Amino acid sequence: MKFIQSHIQGIWIIDTEPVKDERGFFMRSFCKKELLEHGLNMEIVQINTSYNKQRGTIRGLHYQTYPFEEQKKVSCLRGSIFDVAVDLRKESPTYLKWHAEILSDKSHRMLYIPKGCAHGFQTLEDGCVVQYEVGEYYNPQFESAIRWNDPTVDINWPLPVTRISEKDKKHIDIIP
Repeated sequence: MKFIQSHIQGIWIIDTEPVKDERGFFMRSFCKKELLEHGLNMEIVQINTSYNKQRGTIRGLHYQTYPFEEQKKVSCLRGSIFDVAVDLRKESPTYLKWHAEILSDKSHRMLYIPKGCAHGFQTLEDGCVVQYEVGEYYNPQFESAIRWNDPTVDINWPLPVTRISEKDKKHIDIIP
């Protein structure tokens, strides 16, 4: 796996190196040793999968608060997504900045998101399947989110929104 540091401290782009032959391909999607070599100590406690019927669907921007902050490694198993992480760490020089990557079943690119960041994505195709490897158990009492179109964060989503949950529509804006 090849690790590329994004412009936001702790957010890493991970490019895999599939070995292809006439059967298809084989690739490593998780290696604790390689993560540790980049200062990423992640113990996976949950693996979540979402299926998204329609192009333009947005999920997020979700996170969990202390002491149940999550780290995530996100990949798109079918289709393609515009995957976004927002830095919510107040002590960070990139506080309220966002980073996005296009993740797809063709590129096999993944995004590592550290604790203290919100996460969301928009589907770029119908029928997307997204997998999240998570380093903390889901705890609904510590679940939080910011609104997908918060003007302070000002994410440039690539498509018009076709679907978003009622819950995600109601999240509040960040007040810096």
